Parts: sequence; C-alpha cells; structure tokens
Amino acid sequence: MKKAVYPGSFDLFTNGHLDIIQRASKLVDELHVLVADNHDKVPVFTIEERVKMVSLVTSHLPNVVVKATDQLVVNYAKENDIIMIIRGLRNLLDYVGEYRLYSFNKTLDADIETVIMFPSVENHYVSSSAIKELVAHDVDISRYVPNQILPVILEKYKKLVK
Repeated sequence: MKKAVYPGSFDLFTNGHLDIIQRASKLVDELHVLVADNHDKVPVFTIEERVKMVSLVTSHLPNVVVKATDQLVVNYAKENDIIMIIRGLRNLLDYVGEYRLYSFNKTLDADIETVIMFPSVENHYVSSSAIKELVAHDVDISRYVPNQILPVILEKYKKLVK
C-alpha cells in the first residue's frame, strides 16, 4: 500500500490546501493529512479545531486520514510506513523553505521522498495570511475557503480584529 503525508499547520485552511489534498489523494492508496504546529506562527485555531475542520472538508475522500502531531513529519512518516511527503509550492519564495525542509528530511531518512505539487491556477496565489488580511478588511473570502468551514473562520477572525 502506497501512503503519503501532506503536512501543514492549516491555521486557516484554504481551497488551495483542499486542491492539493484532492489531487494527492488520487496518487496514493492512503493520504495522511497531518495537522501540525509551526513554531514560527501563533495559531488562531486550536489543533483540535483544525483537525475537525480538515476532517469535515475531506470527508468525501475515503482514502484520506486526518491526524495531528507534535513530532517531526519525517518521524511520523517512518512510524506510519509512509514513503512520501507531499508539499505544495506556490512561488519562488516558497521554494527556499521547501528545499530546506527537503534537505533536512533527506538527511533524517533517505528512503522518504518529497513530492512537490503546484496548486491549480485558480489557487496559486491563495495564502492563509492573505485571507486573514481580507477578513480584517471585511472582504468576502468565500472563493478562497471551503464553504463548510467559512462560518467558523469568519466568526473566529472577526473576533480577533475587533
């Protein structure tokens, strides 16, 4: 069974994330979407809230497993017999960080491959930080986030900007 992991903080889950998940799920028998904390960011949603949101918007994908972790992704992969880490790459700024992660992961476990996926054209510019800025300015974000979680996102972020 071929398994992959798609990790992220998903602290504002976007249609760009969902796009990568849907496409990656077609490449493997089992795709683990791994919700993790990024120590460089202060999350708005708890890890439990993020797992719940990702689970809700991926419930139509039978081979997707949503989990949370506080360990290194490469260690999670080893423990779960996962051979591939899926990463999304939107632009050249993302490239530097992704290449650094790839290099570290390869030194930690040479058998785990990193596969880069580009978002579809309509999602290549979508980012959590840009969407947060739009919410702060009361702009409609419905084209950027899954409809199932839009009310939860708006409620949480509008409380923060008041």
